[in-house]
Amino acid sequence: MNAKAKVAERQVNRSDVQPRRMDFEFDPDIPRYWFGNDQFKTILLTALSCTFPEGERFFVRSVRHYQKNIKDLDLRERVKGFIGQEAHHGNEHESFNAFMREKGFASDKVEKFVLEGLKWQAKHMSRERQLAKTCALEHFTAMLAELLLENPEFREGMDERMVPLWLWHAVEESEHKAVAFDVYEDQVGSYWIRTSEMAKTTLEFLFFTGFHYVQLQRELDDPVDWRSVVGGFNWLLGRPGWLRRTAPRWLSYFKRDFHPDKRDGTQSRKEGLKLLAKMLDRPDLAA
Repeated sequence: MNAKAKVAERQVNRSDVQPRRMDFEFDPDIPRYWFGNDQFKTILLTALSCTFPEGERFFVRSVRHYQKNIKDLDLRERVKGFIGQEAHHGNEHESFNAFMREKGFASDKVEKFVLEGLKWQAKHMSRERQLAKTCALEHFTAMLAELLLENPEFREGMDERMVPLWLWHAVEESEHKAVAFDVYEDQVGSYWIRTSEMAKTTLEFLFFTGFHYVQLQRELDDPVDWRSVVGGFNWLLGRPGWLRRTAPRWLSYFKRDFHPDKRDGTQSRKEGLKLLAKMLDRPDLAA
């Protein structure tokens, strides 16, 4: 994969949350099953990616609704960075999803389903609930991002031309993991809404991730690789059990004094940026 990192010469806001404009191009010879030649892992991450463009836009809208009411100047600046980062994430994953469509994945079908689902939620959920859902999903993305950053073995087998996309996304998700939460605490603050929405969102996240996996699998011209499926569930829930390992962090969200920044991801982000700079030959990314 060729990628150019177009980093702004000056900061776009006065905070540590700075968007990094990327321009990923995916080599046509990247194999269909780019994650260790493993059907399950590749479909799973592609299913997640299909939810990102519209999901990120939902996050931006839910935060932007309260933006004008925020008095704290630092938070206002971090919100600007959050909006910029999420916008770039949506754009880059649209490119990735289009690439996977060329590989035979029905990514457009999943993207359309996600769009209609989020339209329905925006119509029927209160603004407070929409922001709480954003906080819940940002917690999920932060858990997965820092899992990827802190455990290089999680990426083992991934085609090295795909790694920069996921590494860059993970770094920025970790960077802005507290922004939506801080907006929620500043503008809403209800413990009940925050935690009940997390419980509901968890069920939705697990169900729809599986559903989107099936949507993609059914449209492929390859048969189901059941060995890959069994190995994939072991990968998530057994050994090494990456999803199982996130359980304590998920539970921590229900503490009254929870805050995303209580888990410091600074060092893993620095290491991630160093690796990204090396892979893309862009030393300015690690500056």
